[in-house]
Amino acid sequence: MANSTVMARIFQRKTVAQIQAEHASGELKRSLGALNLVLLGIGCIIGAGIFVLTGRAAAQFAGPAIMLSFVITGLLCAFVALCYAELASALPVSGSAYSYTYASMGEGAAWVMGLLLLLEYGLAASTVAVSWSGYFVSLMADFHITVPPSLTAAPGVPVVDASGATIATGIINLPAVVVVGLVTLLLIRGVKESATANNIIVFIKLAVVIAFIAIGWRYVNTANWAPFIPAEIPARPPGTDMDIWHQTGRALVAVVTGDNTFKYGLGGVIHGAAVIFFAYLGFEAVSTAGAESRNPGKDMPIGILGSLVICTVLYIATSAVLVGIVPYASLDNAAPLAVAANRIGLPWFALLVKIGAIAGLSSVMLVLLYGQTRIFYTMSRDGLLPKSLAVVHKKFQTPWINTIIVGVAAMAAAGFMSLDALGDLTNVGSLAAFTLVCVTVIYLRSTNPELVRPFKTPLYPLTPILGGLMCLVLLGSLMSTPDTRKFFVIYLVIGIVVYFVYGIRASKLSRGAA
Repeated sequence: MANSTVMARIFQRKTVAQIQAEHASGELKRSLGALNLVLLGIGCIIGAGIFVLTGRAAAQFAGPAIMLSFVITGLLCAFVALCYAELASALPVSGSAYSYTYASMGEGAAWVMGLLLLLEYGLAASTVAVSWSGYFVSLMADFHITVPPSLTAAPGVPVVDASGATIATGIINLPAVVVVGLVTLLLIRGVKESATANNIIVFIKLAVVIAFIAIGWRYVNTANWAPFIPAEIPARPPGTDMDIWHQTGRALVAVVTGDNTFKYGLGGVIHGAAVIFFAYLGFEAVSTAGAESRNPGKDMPIGILGSLVICTVLYIATSAVLVGIVPYASLDNAAPLAVAANRIGLPWFALLVKIGAIAGLSSVMLVLLYGQTRIFYTMSRDGLLPKSLAVVHKKFQTPWINTIIVGVAAMAAAGFMSLDALGDLTNVGSLAAFTLVCVTVIYLRSTNPELVRPFKTPLYPLTPILGGLMCLVLLGSLMSTPDTRKFFVIYLVIGIVVYFVYGIRASKLSRGAA
């Protein structure tokens, strides 16, 4: 291909009319209403954030000000959610941000967006599966059923007991692999069946979270909220014994980051916001259901914004109760809500919390894998991926081959990658994708002012600009970690090579232009 031809193909765009026509002729069954979409979003958002990350972020970074961290992250996600709501109402397609980017920045950028969304959805599902495995193993222990420790963690990852002592080294996280496989089978059965199962699970975990807030509020000790923002502890001098250094600060537990500084203080609040960013992933997953929404112009904004608002309120209330019951320094635990329930002398409720967490994390995996399969479905219909990924099962009306491939890949990541690595890479992919979504809103407002927008982002252009800038700030923080940066760069390079070897030649848009 001549250089000029290559460049032309990289920047070729789908017109808005093309995208809308493809939506109108799609094979996917349109069965989801506004309530389904709100519950779909809640099902994805409420999970690892409340049941796992809240305690860790409070203990290691923000202290009682974790409540403020949730406000900061919720505000960022609100800016992005408003952008998503506008795009999802105007372009109701399965491809989500991938399709939006195709219409604004061209095919090359759309391919990169597809790569980012694979990190966001595919690896996020694996991340949640690892958290699910932790609660499942804990629940089994309550019934005196022991899962071999070496089968509960990725290769080389130490497995510790309640006292913090290492009892084994991981070989594979078998429970995480199995649960991803079961969720994959459910998705093959069909979106309506999956949505029904998700609705049931969402009601269960919402009941658990609301019960925790209602019951736990009576046991809150407001003294545990002070100091609201713990003082930042100075950097640890090189060579200082960690046990001694821990005793020099006000916190009982503190974490030293790569630059050898503690993360309390205002910096800790901001860093805590970056850590719990994963907790908000899910509101944008609603946008992947555009092709299966009965009335996308009205229902998509309700689904995206409604799920975000409900979850933000629950997050803040839950974190307030949590750090009010248990001193924040004692919350660095895989099951912080269970710790709080035990602290107030309600072991039966601790058991209920574990069951709610398992149900909640299951629904998160369901939505994340659902979103990834729909993105691959759309990319396949565009010719950028093999057409087999767009084959719809005659009986179930789902992209079954696509779903199997995504499920197997997620199973492998859940079984063989550590929780920290999965979480960091998921956040990097998500923040980069969110930045492009904010840019897309600005681009389409400029180039397609006549486009019918049932919902418009308020305070334009301030909202998309603030959303994009905040995403870039958090992205820069995460990319400062060498391992994350190295993996991300290698991943993008491999993905771009695949585009030039296969995607650019097989693209339907390219063949139509040739």
